[in-house]
Amino acid sequence: MKILGNENLTIGMILLKLRTIIALILLTGVFTILVQTSRDINFLHPLNLITISKHVAITGIMAIGMTFVIITGGIDLSVGSIVGLCGMIAGGLIHEGLILNLFGITIYFHVWVIVLICLVLGIILGGINGLLITRLNVTPFIGTLGMMYIARGLANIRSGGATFPNLQGNVELGNTGFTILGAGKVIGIPISIWLMILLFFFSLYIAKKTPLGRHIYAIGGNRRASELSGVQVKKVTTLVYMFSGLCSALVGLIIASQLVASHPATGESYEMNAIAAAVLGGTSMSGGIGSVGGTIVGAFVIGVLSDGLVMLGVSEFWQNVIKGLVILAAVILDQTQQSMNARATEIKDKKKRKEAAV
Repeated sequence: MKILGNENLTIGMILLKLRTIIALILLTGVFTILVQTSRDINFLHPLNLITISKHVAITGIMAIGMTFVIITGGIDLSVGSIVGLCGMIAGGLIHEGLILNLFGITIYFHVWVIVLICLVLGIILGGINGLLITRLNVTPFIGTLGMMYIARGLANIRSGGATFPNLQGNVELGNTGFTILGAGKVIGIPISIWLMILLFFFSLYIAKKTPLGRHIYAIGGNRRASELSGVQVKKVTTLVYMFSGLCSALVGLIIASQLVASHPATGESYEMNAIAAAVLGGTSMSGGIGSVGGTIVGAFVIGVLSDGLVMLGVSEFWQNVIKGLVILAAVILDQTQQSMNARATEIKDKKKRKEAAV
């Protein structure tokens, strides 16, 4: 395989395209050796891999929504706060119910109604982000930053900053079963992992097989050209942010279910993990380029890195430093890949001009 005879350029581009998979393999190998040496634990033990995958599911689900947002050329800084708010709404409805002081009654919903309410809330918050960006021309960074503070503030207001504990529900009230979402398993695999898998295939279908997917990529590639070609840019962009809000709400429910409690600080800095997973997976911050498959691999890189460092006893402070370096490296590699792609295109154009001249 050659690009106009430039073998070095070809090899470099191949390695850059495979960088996330290479990083995942290297990290897995390194932690397998180090953890076995220092703690005599098998890093690749099936139970440990399932635990890592549960952690990856949290980042992966959010990152799938973030991927579509970044592909359109946007960013969503509110995902972590939406996680916290939706968890608090679910916790409040289970723990306290819906109190209607005007009528002197309290309504306790079935747990799946609560799940639906929270998912709809996530969609609404994402939709507000989309409307701010498309209708009021607020930049994605500022619009979602504002929503980040609003959602986090509402999460704290919901309980006065306190935790909603013991979300197991009450049989007499008919609101039990919430813990299944976080602790339930199907053929030995946690439900959260299955949800990530289902969401992955759904997103892959949207991206590869539907006009909506093609429009998402077109908007990120050239927004103005997309408008001129008839793409409903505002509608598609709003839908993308709504989907991101849905993914965040789902994560909020999963975490609250796993902990059997909800806290307003849940989800803090999660947006960074989602962005990092997308960028590590090859999604370009300039828009128009990315894949949900790459994002899931990126989420596994973050998951293996985080869990491996914890198992080695590395402090949380150094973990943040290392994650920051990984994000910077991913962005630098993304810029390098774009430069190499531009170089390859330039060489190809030159060859075409020479052939045309002959």
